[in-house]
Amino acid sequence: MAALFFSAAHKSSGKTTLTLGVCAALRARGLAIQPFKKGPDYIDPIWLGMAAGNACYNLDYFVAGRQQTIDEYCHRSQHADLSIIEGNKGLYDGLDLDGSNSNAALAKALRSPVIMVVDARGTMRGIAPLLIGYQVFDREVNIAGVIANLTGGSRHESKLRAAVEEYTDIPFLGALGKHSELELDERHLGLIPGYEDPAAIQRIDRISAAVAEHIDLARLEDIASQAGSVQAASSPLPASNEFAGLRIAIARDRAFGFYYPGDLDAFARAGAELVPFDALRDARLPEADGLWIGGGFPERHAAGLAANRSLRASIRGAIENGLPAYAECGGLMYLSRRLHWHGESHDMVGALAAETRMHARPQGRGYVRLRETDALWPLGNLRDATLNAHEFHYSTLEGLPRDSRFSWRVERGRGIEQQRDGVVYRNLLAAYSHQRNTVDNPWVRRFLQFVRDCKLRAGSQVDVAGTGS
Repeated sequence: MAALFFSAAHKSSGKTTLTLGVCAALRARGLAIQPFKKGPDYIDPIWLGMAAGNACYNLDYFVAGRQQTIDEYCHRSQHADLSIIEGNKGLYDGLDLDGSNSNAALAKALRSPVIMVVDARGTMRGIAPLLIGYQVFDREVNIAGVIANLTGGSRHESKLRAAVEEYTDIPFLGALGKHSELELDERHLGLIPGYEDPAAIQRIDRISAAVAEHIDLARLEDIASQAGSVQAASSPLPASNEFAGLRIAIARDRAFGFYYPGDLDAFARAGAELVPFDALRDARLPEADGLWIGGGFPERHAAGLAANRSLRASIRGAIENGLPAYAECGGLMYLSRRLHWHGESHDMVGALAAETRMHARPQGRGYVRLRETDALWPLGNLRDATLNAHEFHYSTLEGLPRDSRFSWRVERGRGIEQQRDGVVYRNLLAAYSHQRNTVDNPWVRRFLQFVRDCKLRAGSQVDVAGTGS
């Protein structure tokens, strides 16, 4: 199982830029690349998936557990020539002091050689003790190569190469200079999360060309071929078609695009049809039995969302009429009454009796642990079940009625308010927390079961226009 694990000493080392460049460059050499991203992030996987030509899947011990993470990796890698994993933060960073949730722990579990991406700004000979320290810290981690990033030119690169070759046994695989056209800074990652934007494709092509010119791709392939063998403990989940015939409307556009590919796969395996709509352009919802609005950047498209009055009325009417709906973060914001940001405010759907306010700093950031208290679609028959998820939001929801119903008590994280998340209104569940479909939290099946139950109770498909049937 050929594989490469790209990591760094710290975040913002240019790791994503380099990794997606390698994905695209190796793909151009005729290899089938399967990308992965450690952690719960949505944006990096969108870019990596575009570069590789295959959907990028998240590997996350906290959300999915260690064994399911390993199994997911094995199953998704079966038909690839080479798997590429991008770490998050630094190589030895993670939730716990013992490193059990670190990039290094994942690299060891997957028996993948690690390629260190070093932010070389302001350093030359100092790159050697940095690498030696990372080797000594955990001898079981196979640091198999180093790439210098953000270098100051050929002279700088030659000094870095000389230091690495003189003082370490780690192969120096090349360097990328500091060029603005190659950078994927927070502005690009935020404004262009890769939704098949032509500018994003062109940027990937430029990065791929630079990687092909300056990085030893043949050596990378050779290192990847030395990865150890990893075996899954379970078989891939088969298609069940249990919910064949159910149609779920899903917002897929510039404002809403944060969906885990594994969750989309889970809907397909269950036989449900996901019917996309554009919240900025479509006049009304498609005919459907349920509604799903994921995360994204509704604040950046607030004026356009507000201008689409007919769709907002269609969604509000459908929810009032009992359409089963699920919304996460950006979707939650969109379903509120108004969205306030940068001195402007825009009308949103208004299904929730509250308003959204953006702030300059994150209001909730990181992993969350939720305990079900009054769940709309509970986790099986378990009482007080807990589930792991994550949140990342700069907004708060203000003015919810005091008697609002919440599905979860937040034991770790922030949620909507007062350590509660998952507000319920009619058949709508809306939350800041992002769930991921896992063995321990099969939320897709629970949602589809709820949708089917609602449909059976109603005796016919809910009219998404809100006029009844």
